[in-house]
Amino acid sequence: MEWDALLLSRLQFAFTIAFHIIFPSFTIGLASYLAVLEGLWLKTKREVYKNLYFYWMKIFALAFGMGVVSGVVMSYQFGTNWSVFSDKAGSVIGPLLGYEVLTAFFLEASFLGVMLFGWNRVGPRLHFIATLAVAVGTLISAFWILSANSWMQTPAGYEIAGDGRFIANDWMAVIFNPSFPSRFLHMTAAAYLTTAFAVLGAAGWLALKGEDGPGARVMRRMAVLLIAVLAPAQLLIGHESGVVAHEYQPAKVAAMEGWWETKEGQPTILFAVPDGRSERNRFEVGIPGLGSWVVAGDAGAELEGLKAFPPEERPPVGVVFWSFRIMVAIGLLMIAMGLAGAVLWIRNRLDGAKLFHRAAVLMGPSGFIAVLAGWTAAEVGRQPYVVYGALRTADAVSPVGAGQVGASLLVYMVVYAIVFSAGALYILRIMRRGPEQEGAPIALRGPRAPATPLASSDDDDGGDGLRPAPQPAE
Repeated sequence: MEWDALLLSRLQFAFTIAFHIIFPSFTIGLASYLAVLEGLWLKTKREVYKNLYFYWMKIFALAFGMGVVSGVVMSYQFGTNWSVFSDKAGSVIGPLLGYEVLTAFFLEASFLGVMLFGWNRVGPRLHFIATLAVAVGTLISAFWILSANSWMQTPAGYEIAGDGRFIANDWMAVIFNPSFPSRFLHMTAAAYLTTAFAVLGAAGWLALKGEDGPGARVMRRMAVLLIAVLAPAQLLIGHESGVVAHEYQPAKVAAMEGWWETKEGQPTILFAVPDGRSERNRFEVGIPGLGSWVVAGDAGAELEGLKAFPPEERPPVGVVFWSFRIMVAIGLLMIAMGLAGAVLWIRNRLDGAKLFHRAAVLMGPSGFIAVLAGWTAAEVGRQPYVVYGALRTADAVSPVGAGQVGASLLVYMVVYAIVFSAGALYILRIMRRGPEQEGAPIALRGPRAPATPLASSDDDDGGDGLRPAPQPAE
């Protein structure tokens, strides 16, 4: 392995996008969760929903801010590290990213201030509209980013000009390229599950601390309901994404599955140690025929193995193989947690199940790990191309020296470790306090802020308890 500018540029982009994707995968789901909470409060007027809204709104503000900062830094690398890619594919990728700014980021930025600081300055319906606008904006942002990335995976609607530049000749085909619909649904569901497990983990932590108040119980039920429904659906969405990948990127799927030979009845390999040098798997344990049935719908279907592709056309097998298995394993654990939570809820044992609470805390970060593993499998599996089948990664890197890229990568690592670790720790600190302690708006100051009456006692499944509600500062 040669530590040249190409490898270091790939590592730098992988490092920055790994930090960045953590925050959007959380805020996409969290924005929708906030909209649901505020909608429930408007409908029922139960204080528990308002307290939960204020509690998670603070966390959303921090995560959203860190996502914006890390995204801006990441986008600069298109010019510093991947200028050839920007030159050749900029006429396609540039407009897609520009549409994301115009339709999503401006929408989020316009209403974010109202959402965060306007609780006592605008009417409740207008504030709810602002929250909805931010939630919709996060989904629109995911739409355009996934469209751009999916076009790099399965390019369509373009032609290559005489100077080697990509020119779009059908924007609908570019936007709705073959892998986009399933990948967009897959990422959106992953974001919602990431948020749901963060919420469930926070509720589990509070229960283990003996602070299982009304807010924690509502959080737990809302999270279990979403997980029980969405986790199995995510398995089906992921399957469809894999079918599309096999049609357009068979080498990627072969690497994910650990298939070396082309044969009928490909197995589903449960465990193996891929050996790229000898082109075989060590310690392989698999289920014969299941891989062909899952991918092609026929247990006897003949599917290509990695040996069907020249060595220079194959992705790094070990990274793709293991990252895919990490993602799938976490997905199966998510399904198990959803089913276990639903059963406990039906039996009225959800709040007292300490083993479930411990599992919830352990599974709290599982969504983030699954997202990182899934993106690793998808992006490394696309290699050696940056635009699959049309532009190789080695031909897209900027003409810079390895020393320059290495120095900037080191700076990124130090700064990110300090800034984003501090932000993440502060988010965890807020989560540990619980909605009863943190349930107050970000900004309550102002002469027009109305006083809030004493909160009334409510039932254990959603009440706020007898305590003073948050009062505006004079």
